[in-house]
This record gives sequence, structure tokens and C-alpha cells, in this order.
Amino acid sequence: MTDSLPPSLLDQALQRFDATEVHDVWVPARPDVVFAAVKQVTVREVRLLLPLEALRGLPSVLARRRPFLPAASTPLLGAFTSGVVALGERPDAEIAAGAVGRFWRFAGNQPAAVRTREEFLSFAEPGYARAVVGFFVRPERGGCQVITETRVAGTSPDATRALLLYWYAIRLGSGMIRRSWLAAIRRRACGSGMSGVRREADE
Repeated sequence: MTDSLPPSLLDQALQRFDATEVHDVWVPARPDVVFAAVKQVTVREVRLLLPLEALRGLPSVLARRRPFLPAASTPLLGAFTSGVVALGERPDAEIAAGAVGRFWRFAGNQPAAVRTREEFLSFAEPGYARAVVGFFVRPERGGCQVITETRVAGTSPDATRALLLYWYAIRLGSGMIRRSWLAAIRRRACGSGMSGVRREADE
């Protein structure tokens, strides 16, 4: 009898959720190169991110509050929103990060004071939402399939209602950012000079 696979980092962090979004891309590179790209892709490499974040930050500007805009040179996985917490990684295979906040606020997200994985897992204060973003790297067709999944869950009924209204309002832009994010990972991995996969594999 073979041992069952351990639960994914996403399942460990947020097994039950109110909404999810999944995107994927094939990358002609070795798993270690692709995984490094997932961790290293910066804000400026995700071409649609800053314009869409600036648009989303307009209400904050109108309210005379500084909108959240991560530094362009920051690795995006650690700065996709304010208050990001690392949730673990399995080398060359899986990595996850999360955040707790009130993402739907008109004047900008109000993050909770969560600083560690343990605090994220145990957080249950009403009126917030927990969000997790994960990347999976799976060898396939001489390269790798990169899958990203986002999950969100409210911590109370009122938070869930507000979260879902916000989620459906921003889902189109959110999907565009994630596809742009995957494209940036592909460009970085293929441009590293260490892909280990012949150009013909991409045809």
C-alpha cells in the first residue's frame, strides 16, 4: 500500500473557502528554474499589476489616503497585498502565502495584525477575510505546468457577504493580473539561460 500524499499547503491554510480562482501556464524549463522564477518575479515584471492597482486605489486617493502600491522591485509573492505572511514551501513544487484583511473597504484594505503562519491559521476574529495564494510547479511535457490558485474566506457572515460582493466586482481584473503574473514567471524562467529545455519544446 502506498502512502497517501500530504495535503497541499493551500489545504493546510484554508481548506474551506467562499471563492476561488485558478489559472495555469506551461513553461519550457526545469522545475528548479521555474520555482525560482515563481519566488523571484517582481512587481514591475507583472505588466498589468501597477496600472490596475492604481485604478483600484482611486477611491483611497479621493478619500485622501495613500493607496497600497508595492515597490516595483519587490518580489510579488511577498507583496500582493498588505500584510502578507509566508505559509510555507515545498522546494521546486509548491509555495503559498496569505493575508488577513478587509479587502472590500472603499478606502483601501484594512489588514489584520497577523505576522506568522501560526497566527494566520488560528485567526478567527469576525469581520475579516482570509486570503491565500499558492503556486504549484508540476513537471509536464518536457517542461513544467505552473498553476496558481487563490482562495478567500470570510470569518463571519457579514464579512463573507462583503467579501463576495467585492470578489465578483474585481474578479475580471484579478484574473488579468494572475495571467500577467504567470506570463512574467514564464518570461523570467525562459530568459534565465538555465531552463535546460530545448527551444523546440515550446513549439
